[in-house]
Amino acid sequence: MPPIPLKIAVLDDYFSIAPQHFSRLDPSKYNITYIPDTLLPYSHPSTTSSTKEELVSRLLPYDVIAGMRERTPFPRALLEKLPNLKLLLNTGSRNRAIDSPYCKERNIPVAGAKDLGTEEGAPDNTTQHCVAMILALSRGLVEDDQSVKNGGWQSCLATGLGGKTLGLVGLGRLGSAVAKIMNVAFGMKVIAWSENLTQEKADSQATAASLPVQTSGGDKTFKAVSKHDLFKTADVISVHVILSDRSRGLITKKDMALMKKSAFIVNTSRAPIIDEEDLLETAEKGEIRGIGLDVFELEPLPLDSKWRTDKWGKDGRSRVLLTPHKAYGEEKTMNGYYEGQVENILRWERGEPLLAPLW
Repeated sequence: MPPIPLKIAVLDDYFSIAPQHFSRLDPSKYNITYIPDTLLPYSHPSTTSSTKEELVSRLLPYDVIAGMRERTPFPRALLEKLPNLKLLLNTGSRNRAIDSPYCKERNIPVAGAKDLGTEEGAPDNTTQHCVAMILALSRGLVEDDQSVKNGGWQSCLATGLGGKTLGLVGLGRLGSAVAKIMNVAFGMKVIAWSENLTQEKADSQATAASLPVQTSGGDKTFKAVSKHDLFKTADVISVHVILSDRSRGLITKKDMALMKKSAFIVNTSRAPIIDEEDLLETAEKGEIRGIGLDVFELEPLPLDSKWRTDKWGKDGRSRVLLTPHKAYGEEKTMNGYYEGQVENILRWERGEPLLAPLW
């Protein structure tokens, strides 16, 4: 008898680009199913028992699961209910939404896939998206676009960025990349804070970005400040710390209350870093000029989410710019991810080391 084909589930392919890559696999060896709609995370407090059962039932038959980033998390509680799982594929170089230690315990290989979307020397996708959100908010692009399409004209005054202060919560690789662009291209001053940031580290990041440690006026190019001073001083705040137990709820209404009424805040990192209810309250009261979000507590954003309204920017509310976790949703990146997953399946079949292993 011919061997029974291994069952592969390809999850959360919103743009239906995976089939062109997975079609490389021999159909006599692999039975591929594409499941593009994302269910609520198994371990989220709002996930009902019936949704958990639906998720388990959906994934139970498969030997190989190919996911996309954190769209479908794989905590231990879910993995324990998937006895058929032999290989778990994801994307990127890390994924905190997968319980890799448990997978190692079960001897389930876990591997990511490299981001091939950024040309050498160019800003990465997240940096490009973050800068685009800052510009869209400061120039009122979305409001003016809607106004013109609906028969109107200029809807709001733009905010010039030259000479203004960019405040970075986190000055790692991504924060430094955003800082360099906004400093060099738009003439913004840069201040930064994180729990472990020192001026020495900030100077080192400026040097790594090929910038002088000091400006011609004698100020630090990247100036390390206190959390209080960052929120009180910055005209634009951008979040660039990794989500962890320590950074969850790092930014609250106490911090946002310090912000200038004319200021903007942008989050392209992870939603739980900012307390969502506090941010919603700030937006509803119009306590700051604008908010840009590319990440949310639940993704895709539930239809009944309070963020889903066209009332932002009206009747005293803050402007709100929402994008659907699009910072990494770039054509070359996404295709590269799926190409990497297919390559890992073939390597696994041949008993070769996997690319970008996560444990």
